[in-house]
Amino acid sequence: MIVGLIVACEVAFWALLAGGLSFRYLLRMPRAGLALLLCEPLLEVLLFTVTAIDLKNGAEPDWKHGLAAVYIGFTAGLGHSTIRWADARFAHRFAGGPPPVRPPRYGTARAVHEWKVAARWILAAVVATALLQAAVWYIDGDGDTGSLRAWQQRMLWVIGINLVIAASYTLFPKREKAL
Repeated sequence: MIVGLIVACEVAFWALLAGGLSFRYLLRMPRAGLALLLCEPLLEVLLFTVTAIDLKNGAEPDWKHGLAAVYIGFTAGLGHSTIRWADARFAHRFAGGPPPVRPPRYGTARAVHEWKVAARWILAAVVATALLQAAVWYIDGDGDTGSLRAWQQRMLWVIGINLVIAASYTLFPKREKAL
C-alpha cells in the first residue's frame, strides 16, 4: 500500500506541475496555476500521515516506510528547484519567455553552482534522515528498526557523495580550453 501511494504521489506531483504550468501559461490563469502548484506539499502530508498511521497500527517497519521518508525528504529538498526548472522551460516554450539559464561551465562560478546543487541534495538527505529518526522514535521499540537505520546510512552516503562532488569542483576547477 505504501509503495503504491509513493508512486501515486510521484505521478500526482508531475500532474499538478503540468496542470499548474498549463493554467499559468497556456490558459493565462496564473492564480489557478499557482493554486495547483501550492497543492503539491499536500501530497507529502498525505504520504506522511498514511505512513504514520500504518506504523501506529502495528505494521512492521520495513524498506517501504523508509522509502516514504526518503521520498518526502527529497521532495522537500529538490521539489522547489524542480518546479523552477520546469517553469523556466515551460515559459520559454509556450509563453515566449527567455531561454532557460544554463549552469556555468568553468571556474569559480561552476564551483558555486555545484555547492548550491549539493546543498539541495544535502537538505533532502537531512530531512529524510530526520523523518527516519522520528519514525524510529515513533515506533518506540515495538519493532525492528534495522531497515529504517539502513535508509539513514544511505542518506549519509548521499551527503558524502555530494560533498565530494562539490569539493572536487572547488579544488580542481574545470578551465576553459585555450584556443
